Amino acid sequence: MIPVDEAGMAGLSETVSPQGLVAVCSFLDVPLSAVSGPLVAVLAEIQDPGNAGTVLRTADAAGAGGVVFTDGSVDPYNGKCVRASAGSLFHPPVVRGVSASSAISDLRSRGLQVLAADGYGEDDLDDLADAGELSRPTAWLFGNEARGLPAELSSLADRRVRIPIHGRAESLNLAAAAAVCLYTSARALRFHSPA
Repeated sequence: MIPVDEAGMAGLSETVSPQGLVAVCSFLDVPLSAVSGPLVAVLAEIQDPGNAGTVLRTADAAGAGGVVFTDGSVDPYNGKCVRASAGSLFHPPVVRGVSASSAISDLRSRGLQVLAADGYGEDDLDDLADAGELSRPTAWLFGNEARGLPAELSSLADRRVRIPIHGRAESLNLAAAAAVCLYTSARALRFHSPA
C-alpha cells in the first residue's frame, strides 16, 4: 500500500470524488475462443464508456458467457467504462479489438443465432420470446448510441429485433435496450434449459 494525498488520488482515479482506494491491474486480453455459453453480447462501434460499462455489467448480471468489444468501440479499460462496469470487467471473458464481422461469423459457427437490436427491426422482441425463439443460444449485437448498427453489420444478423415501445417515448437508450434484450434471452434460456 502506498499512501497518496488528495491531488494524487484525484489524478490516479480520473474522477472528481474518488473512493479513496486505487488498484493497479494488468489488462486481461482474451481471444474470441474464450467466449462460451448460450448468451453473448457484441458491442459494435459503441463509443460512450458509461454505456459500454453498463452493458458489460448487465451482460455479467444476465449470465452472459462473454462480451465482445469490436473494432471502433470504446476501450473496455477506459476509466469511465471500468467504473460503470462496477467490477464486472473481471467476471465474464471480455474480448476487444476484433472485427464485428469476424465475431459474428465465429459465434454463428458455434451454433449461436445472431440478433441485432434495432429500433426499426422487422421482428418484435415479445413475439420472438412468445414463440420460443429466444431459447436458442444467442449473440446479441448492439450498435452505436447515435447511429445504431451500420447496414453492413445489421445485414449479417439472423434477425433485426425491436423492443416494443408501449408508451410515448421515442426509444430506449443503449444500456436500457441491452438490459431488456439480454434479460429476455436469459429468462428464455433458463426456462427452456434441460433439467
